[in-house]
Amino acid sequence: MSRGHPIMSLAQIKQLTEPWKPPFRGPTLPSVWQVEDRMVLGGRKSIMKLNPFVTSSRRKNRKRHFNAPSHIRRKIMSSPLSKELRQKYNVRSMPIRKDDEVQVVRGHYKGQQIGKVVQVYRKKYVIYIERVQREKANGTTVHVGIHPSKVVITRLKLDKDRKKILERKAKSRAVGKDKGKYKEETIEKMQE
Repeated sequence: MSRGHPIMSLAQIKQLTEPWKPPFRGPTLPSVWQVEDRMVLGGRKSIMKLNPFVTSSRRKNRKRHFNAPSHIRRKIMSSPLSKELRQKYNVRSMPIRKDDEVQVVRGHYKGQQIGKVVQVYRKKYVIYIERVQREKANGTTVHVGIHPSKVVITRLKLDKDRKKILERKAKSRAVGKDKGKYKEETIEKMQE
């Protein structure tokens, strides 16, 4: 036997001739695509992801929220309508704007009288309301920023664009009510 060639066992020769397989690392969990409808992650039930192109990452969603452009912030800064307005227009919520009349329903200033929106501060995701103020240490009064989700719109400032939006939203809600419901004629046909 020459010195240049090391001795190889039959097992080593077999290893070289067979295709490579990854080493066994114990039982593996099924992939997300193999799971039927729900899976348990860390003790919590989570619904399977429907759209693989939309992220569920908390980090990415927070980044998008705080770096959102103004036209998207407008939509995020929507407020629910009061029960009377909801019945009148058949619309649940609207993006808030200056001169709307609102009532605070959450937080330190809740239950106070209705006030007019003085400013919509999109950069900070807050609105300033007429009588919601506090006094600073030097004696000056400043408006307190309140998130639009914590108020209820009691009167809308209407212009032609806003009326169009209300009509469009009401129309889509009306279509949604009939969707997926069996009508009497279809039930009769099914029973025949």
